[in-house]
Amino acid sequence: MSDQPRRMFLSAFTISSPGHQSMGMWKLPGDKSHEYKSLKYWTDLAKRLDRGGFDTLFVADVLGIYDVYQDSPDPALKNAAQVPILDPVPAIAAMASVTENLGFGVTVALTYEQPYSFARRMSTLDHLTDGRIAWNIVTSYLDSAARNMNLDGQIPHDERYDIADEFMDVCYQLWERSWDDDAVVRDAEAGMYTDPSKVRGIEHKGKYFTVPGMALCEPSPQRTPVLFQAGASSRGQEFAAKHAEMIFLISGDTTTLRRSVDKIRAQAEEVGRGREDVRVLAGVTVVVAETDAEAQALYKQYKEAGSWDGGLVLFGGWSGVDLGALPSYEPLDHADSNSIRSAADMFGGAGKSWTAEQLGKYIAVGGATPVIVGSPQTVADELERWMDEGDIDGFQFASVHMPYTYESITELVVPELRRRGRVPEERTGGTLREKLGFKSPLLQGHPAEVARTS
Repeated sequence: MSDQPRRMFLSAFTISSPGHQSMGMWKLPGDKSHEYKSLKYWTDLAKRLDRGGFDTLFVADVLGIYDVYQDSPDPALKNAAQVPILDPVPAIAAMASVTENLGFGVTVALTYEQPYSFARRMSTLDHLTDGRIAWNIVTSYLDSAARNMNLDGQIPHDERYDIADEFMDVCYQLWERSWDDDAVVRDAEAGMYTDPSKVRGIEHKGKYFTVPGMALCEPSPQRTPVLFQAGASSRGQEFAAKHAEMIFLISGDTTTLRRSVDKIRAQAEEVGRGREDVRVLAGVTVVVAETDAEAQALYKQYKEAGSWDGGLVLFGGWSGVDLGALPSYEPLDHADSNSIRSAADMFGGAGKSWTAEQLGKYIAVGGATPVIVGSPQTVADELERWMDEGDIDGFQFASVHMPYTYESITELVVPELRRRGRVPEERTGGTLREKLGFKSPLLQGHPAEVARTS
């Protein structure tokens, strides 16, 4: 049995907006999150992460606005709570052109896509990144998005996942089965670029989608992009166990995290996949400095800058619960609403008494993610504890202060993790799937493999 420490995968967790998980930090001196509109902002970030040992840059997205809090979009606009926001896709190719190893996870809500055109977009990105693209599969959770996408409101939760299952089936057929590996022959003498006998339509006719034709792209390096998923509900976890290669979880403690991880790995086995066919990343926020005291002082500065009503904007979007109608000082466990009490229990555990203002201040630094504060050694100790106790494979690091958050992690934390053997000095070549330790093409038992061989 090897004594080699378990490999820790590192992913940066950000968004194409001046506000992501931490509210009000755009006001900090030196913060550059307002430069999110600049391509240089993204290429500089990608180069730093690539040099600094990160495996992926995971770009979140929301299609819609957080308008539950105070029943208005105004607090979200005031606090830059994931608005204004750009489409995360266009910057990917530019970031790939200035990096060698970094993978790119991009969030796209399939509920508002057509699989035929979407499959081409992902194949295009996979070609342009030399096989370093990942797709974060989401079904969207904001009612404002549904209302602006020609719907009266959100499609019911479980039906969104039924649609998602069929959407994935169509994409797998387009990516894996439509074109043979050797379909493109470029035979100048015969005047044939692509051999028509090696390309076929998928003839899909289902409940939600009809796609008879062939894929428009020749096979990309990965064919199917690496598949991320972050579903926390029972139906979402069932979907993740079937499809996802990388699963993103947020949990307040390692005991709760371990229960979720064990369930996901068991579900993967139940659908014919291996327990280790799924990599699990936990969301964290790290505040690090040379010493514990300096890190605590920095954390204090962040808490003072944090916008508590901005935190409640995020809470409203995540939970569907508007705390704006309650006095900011009233304990939430006194509120005459089970939904308010249960939603507040997401943070800090059942039995903790919150006021709305306290909850907003808590969320304002790190959002829903746990916050780890300290020196490089202290942070590395905590990351190892979470990894070992939670049986996870790595972390999604949310930003607080841009670009300092990722500067400090790459310059202080990653070298410590390398000394401990958790992060390799050199990365392997190949596609993102191969860099993450998976076999390519997808493993036996995955639905994409089934589509390829059917």
